[in-house]
Amino acid sequence: MPGPTPARPSPAGDTPPVPAADVLVVEDEPSLRTVLARTLGFAGHRVRSAGGVAEARAAVEDAVPDLVVLDVMLPDGSGLDLCAHLRTHHQSVAVVFLTARDDVDDRLTGFALGGDDYLTKPFSVAELVARVAAVLRRSLPSAPVSLGGAHPDALVVGDLSLSEGAHEVTRGGDHLELSPTEFRLLALLALNAGRVLSKQQILEQVWGYDFGGDGGVVEKFVSQLRRKVDDGRVPLLHTVRGFGYVLREPR
Repeated sequence: MPGPTPARPSPAGDTPPVPAADVLVVEDEPSLRTVLARTLGFAGHRVRSAGGVAEARAAVEDAVPDLVVLDVMLPDGSGLDLCAHLRTHHQSVAVVFLTARDDVDDRLTGFALGGDDYLTKPFSVAELVARVAAVLRRSLPSAPVSLGGAHPDALVVGDLSLSEGAHEVTRGGDHLELSPTEFRLLALLALNAGRVLSKQQILEQVWGYDFGGDGGVVEKFVSQLRRKVDDGRVPLLHTVRGFGYVLREPR
């Protein structure tokens, strides 16, 4: 991979400040791992690094990070499997995938397993820093959730309750485990309960204008969110063919 240039701080503007976070970089190529760790450290984060799946799992068990920058292809296993492990045992950890394969199916698999963003090699470290910042803004409990105006901390739709301050979701009193991106998607739908949102609107609000994804990503996330929210219950999350998705109380 060509030598990346150091990231520069973004100019001041309306963008919310990036919360400092505990970041784990999992990359088997030593020079790239060093560059990524130093760059993210320069951006204000507390960074540890690992060269493979086993080392990464040990690092997570030692201290759970806020975010993992995770290479998909590792010498002792798959980053996708490690992501699945994180989603099972540490739901709150955000994941940004790195991969040499620019394949739509690979990206959708990563998102289906709970990944929050995806970068294809080669990439600039400035882009990685920006993507990490965007994921942290929407995933850390200390980061303000900006979904378009003032609103109460608790969003309630039928027997579904979502607390943005605590990042907790319950339905019928049962706690639901959601990834950071699933939580933000559900918060957007709950804030707009009864209103149909298009895939493009969801991409812009949940992933950001510069995400570069497509409608398939939204479909995957809505599908897995529906399994968690509606499984065995009266459906709240509905597809309106040709228009988008809506969260509404049972009629």
